[in-house]
Amino acid sequence: MTSTYLMTIIMLPLLALMTVVGIYTLIPRDVKGQKYSISRRRFLIGFWPFFVSAFLVYMLVQSQSSIVNMLGIKVDADYTGYLLMIEGDLVSHFQGFATPVLTYLNGFVYLMIFSFLMIFTFVILIYTHNLKALEEFTIAFIIIYLTAFPFYIFVPVTVTGHALPNVVPLLYDLSPIIDQGVRVVDPFLDNDFPSLHAALSVMALMVVVFRTNLHRYKVFAAVSTAAILFSTVYLGIHWIIDLVAGAVLALVSYYFAVKYREVIFRKLNRILVVLEVRLGIRDLIYCTGCSKEISVIPHIGCVECPCCGEKMDYHPLTFV
Repeated sequence: MTSTYLMTIIMLPLLALMTVVGIYTLIPRDVKGQKYSISRRRFLIGFWPFFVSAFLVYMLVQSQSSIVNMLGIKVDADYTGYLLMIEGDLVSHFQGFATPVLTYLNGFVYLMIFSFLMIFTFVILIYTHNLKALEEFTIAFIIIYLTAFPFYIFVPVTVTGHALPNVVPLLYDLSPIIDQGVRVVDPFLDNDFPSLHAALSVMALMVVVFRTNLHRYKVFAAVSTAAILFSTVYLGIHWIIDLVAGAVLALVSYYFAVKYREVIFRKLNRILVVLEVRLGIRDLIYCTGCSKEISVIPHIGCVECPCCGEKMDYHPLTFV
């Protein structure tokens, strides 16, 4: 567990620094110039449902080993041979030009750029008040994790670096901290199919490309996704089939997120309203019609001013 904490201690400050740099370089100047009067309290009220739901699903997958041991699940099957029969040692060609510099660079891409792409996509969608895209991103994120989870338990596939004699596990050889940290979640290094790196990065790319007008970040997301996909095979982790399955999962999750976003969040907001009523959580806003201050339930959706009857669409993250 020490290795896991050490990796977290090292990665979090770097990700925070990368996020600050990203805000200054990847968000258009005209967007940064817009003034939004959202208080810290309103931000927390609006963001916590997204954060909590995504975090809980993420922790579910991260606790895979503990859950399997607790439930006494034993899976003797190994599906690595099937992938070997289908694609052979195709991924070995990606290590034909391996160098120490390229290996460290791809290790940074796999660990840091991937994490940054996930975190900063959340950040930039909130920063630009793109609520629909934020909801779609969250739904697709959750679908991907929940779909991959049973595969990792019941369809184990060993990483190429430990399955193919002519492929080196470059990522795990970079540092004992990385190897031990990964094994806390995946002790046998057989959580390959489908590739979460492929699924999540391709999904994030689709959200950014199709649901935003952030041209600079679109280019960054496209280049990052290509680099992430390359790093997974270069570092001796994933099979080509893993990437294909991950990309298909990204497409399916994105489709369901776009198609059913309104239905899902309509039901979710009803639950949130009940919780906010019982807990007495309220927000104070100014009516756009008469400018009087009124008290509202944060996730009520549509608000009618008791003074002038003005109807307003309201969400803590988007109402100004």
